[in-house]
Amino acid sequence: MVRLTAGLGDAVVWHDVECGGYRADLGLWRELAGAADGPVLEIGCGTGRVTLDLAARGHDVTAFDSDPALIRALEQRSRERGARVATAVADARTFDLGGRRFALAIAPMQVVQLMGGREARTAMLDRAREHLAPGGVLAAALTDPFEGESPDVTGPPLPDVREQDGWVFSSTPVAVRSDEGGTAIDRVRQAVSPTGELDESMATIVLDALGADELEAEAEAAGFRPLRRRHVPPSGEYVGSIVAVLRVR
Repeated sequence: MVRLTAGLGDAVVWHDVECGGYRADLGLWRELAGAADGPVLEIGCGTGRVTLDLAARGHDVTAFDSDPALIRALEQRSRERGARVATAVADARTFDLGGRRFALAIAPMQVVQLMGGREARTAMLDRAREHLAPGGVLAAALTDPFEGESPDVTGPPLPDVREQDGWVFSSTPVAVRSDEGGTAIDRVRQAVSPTGELDESMATIVLDALGADELEAEAEAAGFRPLRRRHVPPSGEYVGSIVAVLRVR
């Protein structure tokens, strides 16, 4: 076992490897933030891929994640960039930001599919509604890793690779399979040190099987009104997304 590059914990490294390079959706979040008349909340912000992009464009952004290591990384990066970002360590199903209200809440990169079922999603929708100003909007990205095909046909996605400080990190999806109520993605994570030592581990991410129709129906029951859906096209490395746009009634 080798020690990962100094100053970066495992959670931060692998979040950056697997999510940090994604840019196809940034234009949509910029558009929605530009149309919002007020502050923006990011639910499940990770290390700040979207939050830092919006803050750099002058938006008032608050961001939270359940992993303290990811929030610490976001705070460090915001200081380094001179960005003003409010942060919190919180769970999307139970968060309470002390009465703050937002014009827009966003849940990029399938955060809503990591809730663990309908009951948990309902709790997240309730908390989001309570934190939105009257007429505020929640926008949540959804994806089908199979893109409508059987996993036997599509096979696993391409690997994610990142180089940093002489290290080479690679996260390779080795299986994408149907799981009870969702889709399981098995990844082999490899870290090669500057001296050639190899650290390898396995990780599994499970996404709830959730379509836009189902999410919109749940959102209507929680006090939202669905607006026009938006789409993020697939790229060479990532599948596309449908973004459900939901306004507080």
